[in-house]
Amino acid sequence: MTPTPSLTLLERRRAATQEELEAIAWWHVLNPECKRRVKEDVVVGQVHSGELVCRTGRAPTYWFGLLEGLLKMSNDNVNGQSITFSGVAPGGWFGEGTLLKREPYRYNIQALRTSMVAALPIDTFHEVLDHSIGFNRFIMNQLNERLGQFVAARETERLSSPNMRVARSLAALFNPVLFPAVEEVLRITQQELAYLVGLSRQRVNEALTVLESHGAIRVAYGGLIVSDLQLLRTGTFERQ
Repeated sequence: MTPTPSLTLLERRRAATQEELEAIAWWHVLNPECKRRVKEDVVVGQVHSGELVCRTGRAPTYWFGLLEGLLKMSNDNVNGQSITFSGVAPGGWFGEGTLLKREPYRYNIQALRTSMVAALPIDTFHEVLDHSIGFNRFIMNQLNERLGQFVAARETERLSSPNMRVARSLAALFNPVLFPAVEEVLRITQQELAYLVGLSRQRVNEALTVLESHGAIRVAYGGLIVSDLQLLRTGTFERQ
């Protein structure tokens, strides 16, 4: 049954199924006691297109993960223009840095399409962090990979080549550490990619044509297949 749009995300929440828990990458590194606590507390809810999961200035109450769909992390600059930092693909968990510092969010997380989001309460997050070495290592890897992601995003922002901006943005969505649930086909439309990259849909279409002609990607029904991830990351196709 489709949730009523007027209900808030918290009102739509429900307990996670065992299948949903098994699909969470860090679930498998927990000890039995931590698994029991997480199973009791983690909730799942459907987020509608355009709806915010996190809002700038709000205090964190949950650690969020994307089970299905597509999200974007963004903020508004001093001129009121929206700046997209990154996309969030299936399997990705985000906001751990904010939870660790218990400070307000400095970004918005918005659904680009109807998505399924999991949420772990902040107190449970800290409790598991205190009692699971495996979870600690997972968070450390997340933070390290996230740092690299934002350094790359800053470099991409300065690129004058639209083809390279599209290539780098696609490569980021295929990061196996941050987004382990992304399969061979990334379910994304050209318009959604345009929102993430900050280009028009027409210009994104041109860039995808260039990338496909160099063997970096293949356009598939309902999404894209990355054939050469390294080519997307390095952009050597620009010099071929």
